[in-house]
Amino acid sequence: MSHAPKRFDFSVPVRINLYSDTQSKPTPGMKQAMLDAEVGDEQGGSDPTVWQLCDRVAALLGKEAAVFLPSGTMCNQVAIATHCRPGDEILAHEDAHIQAAEGGAPGAISGVLIKGLTGERGQFSAGTLEEAIRPISRYSPPQRLVEIEQTANKGGGACWPVAAIREVAEAAHRHNMAVHMDGARLMNAAVALGVPASEIVADCDTVWLDFTKGLGAPLGAVLAGTSDFIGQAWRWKQRLGGSMRQGGMNAAACVYALDHHIDRLAEDHANAASLARGMAQIPGITVETPETNLVFFDTKGTGMTAATFAGKLRQAGVMVSVSDTWRGRACLHLDVTAALVDEAVAIMRGVV
Repeated sequence: MSHAPKRFDFSVPVRINLYSDTQSKPTPGMKQAMLDAEVGDEQGGSDPTVWQLCDRVAALLGKEAAVFLPSGTMCNQVAIATHCRPGDEILAHEDAHIQAAEGGAPGAISGVLIKGLTGERGQFSAGTLEEAIRPISRYSPPQRLVEIEQTANKGGGACWPVAAIREVAEAAHRHNMAVHMDGARLMNAAVALGVPASEIVADCDTVWLDFTKGLGAPLGAVLAGTSDFIGQAWRWKQRLGGSMRQGGMNAAACVYALDHHIDRLAEDHANAASLARGMAQIPGITVETPETNLVFFDTKGTGMTAATFAGKLRQAGVMVSVSDTWRGRACLHLDVTAALVDEAVAIMRGVV
């Protein structure tokens, strides 16, 4: 069976794209910033726009240094490979992205194991973490890293509270484990919680910020940590082929996003709440109350699987994603307006 992605079906245009915030397109202003970018050899350290981006993200997250990478998944894998050695174990939520959606990369690249922890809405408590920590023994894999995901995607886009992160980090550090944050939607959490990103990640040893989701850039994520850690991470960036040449064109899109696309995430959250209210009024649809820009719903009451529901919507020009047999997801982003949300709800009602 081929694992190549299916060719996109252009026979029915997508008018309302709720599939993912990764589907967002660069705005005209972002495109112009990319064209105007001052560039150099990113791998050789001579691209000023890349350095500008890394310095700004390090300051935003309260860390010493940062490195620009093509994707968030690569940030996770570079961080894991730098923190861990083959045979080590990572403790993460059982639904974490590194566990479920990165192609088995932790095992394939770093040779590490992942122990899945349970908890509501994609989060686990410090107590659950403590219960999963084993006495040090030559018979057991060294438990090296604790990973948390902000926001928790499969947890419904739920925000980890700052106090909960602090408690988990304190427990991890007591047992000499580092803490890594998958910050794919970190800025959504910062806006929703009304807390600076640096405060959210203060107790994390490493963290990355994705620019291709709600922030709307076409490429790129930035991994941050201590200067020593980032220096070591560069070797893994090289090993995985992640070094770029005139990367400033892409870094410029990310800088533009920092200047123009953070505060507006509140609009996506408001649109998500509006979509959830509308979907909840459709007979047979059960909706999870969103905290940020992700709306998860259950189609069982309609008699349609989530895939069938998504297929019918697709034929009507609306695209959503499927998480499980009955569970689907709609994702709000800068290309989906309040008017399009109302139209999507009407189409969904018609499909049901």
